[in-house]
Amino acid sequence: MADNTAPRSGKGRQSSAADRNGRAAGTGRAGANGAGVSSGSSGTSKPASGPASGAARAVRADEVAPGVVQAKIEIPSGHPLVSVFGAGDGLLRVIEKAFPGVDIHARGNQVTAAGSRGEVALVQRLFEEMLLMLRTGAPLTEDGVERSIQMLRSGEADVDGQRPAEVLTQNILSNRGRTIRPKTLNQKNYVDAIDVNTIVFGIGPAGSGKTYLAMAKAVQALQSKQVNRIILTRPAVEAGEKLGFLPGTLYEKIDPYLRPLYDALHDMIDPDSIPRLMAAGVIEVAPLAYMRGRTLNDAFIILDEAQNTSPEQMKMFLTRLGFGSKIVVTGDVTQVDLPGGTESGLRVVRNILSGVEDIHFAELTSADVVRHRLVGDIVDAYGRFDAVRDRERGDHSPGGDAKRKRH
Repeated sequence: MADNTAPRSGKGRQSSAADRNGRAAGTGRAGANGAGVSSGSSGTSKPASGPASGAARAVRADEVAPGVVQAKIEIPSGHPLVSVFGAGDGLLRVIEKAFPGVDIHARGNQVTAAGSRGEVALVQRLFEEMLLMLRTGAPLTEDGVERSIQMLRSGEADVDGQRPAEVLTQNILSNRGRTIRPKTLNQKNYVDAIDVNTIVFGIGPAGSGKTYLAMAKAVQALQSKQVNRIILTRPAVEAGEKLGFLPGTLYEKIDPYLRPLYDALHDMIDPDSIPRLMAAGVIEVAPLAYMRGRTLNDAFIILDEAQNTSPEQMKMFLTRLGFGSKIVVTGDVTQVDLPGGTESGLRVVRNILSGVEDIHFAELTSADVVRHRLVGDIVDAYGRFDAVRDRERGDHSPGGDAKRKRH
């Protein structure tokens, strides 16, 4: 086992998390009072955004060879190194994998990064964001570091003026020790849009968090007494004419199509209280057909799987809006299960309501998928396949043939 002076890097790293735990003993969990990285002679890093005390500090940034810059980033002593580098240097390995052209070494509480000027600057900014997340009390995870890198590389944070640390530490709801937060900039913008608009459409692929985040905002609104009840609905299109052949009562027949909404509720509310809240009408889960003729006041209403509504059903649902209510409509326009020849109401509504004040359309993409990494890859692969097929068919409409049935 290496001593305190041995460098740690992906190329022959020898020290362990136990080493750093020992070195960090007695340092406590004091957070940084800012996470700015001061620039050296290369001028490659961003100015500090907060007080220097407790911040990551680039103690040197020199050009050591033509086109190669070396920077040394000092980790404040108030942070246990295992919280920054991860157990078994797991977080450091994520960073090394994301920056293959940068030679990264860690010795004690100092990180050395050598590579191109732009890549080294990104590494400096990444450590700045990581320490800011620790300062807020949010633990660093491999997923969080990967998403921070994605935001920094894409330039999304610079365009929107929002730092990765601000996105990944925004708490929506906490329950039983679990905190629900947006994990991408698009998700944060979606959540913020729900706060400021009366009607929000969340459109995106499976796993992009559109329904789950809407549910979290609904529960938050109920707990803060912004609304008196939550109404969750979705079309039971898949049942169709086969509904009569299913066993049980009507509620037992439609229950499987509403089950995903119940599952999300159980993540956010004490399961023992859900039956009581439903019996009192505080939480209502019902098929879309049950909304006709109603006026919904002081409610947070979510329409899920909205791509399976007809234009007439979408109009019916939106006109249920009453005073003091908020509506979130979620759906994936690439997975329409309507019978052949039926147009999706979610496709049509954007053309009708785009530009109407107090209505917002939030677009989520495969980059916002928070399930297994392969889910995003699958979404992209299907998107490419559909684009080629649409071109071959001569269909130049957005999203392809709205009447085509998808599986």
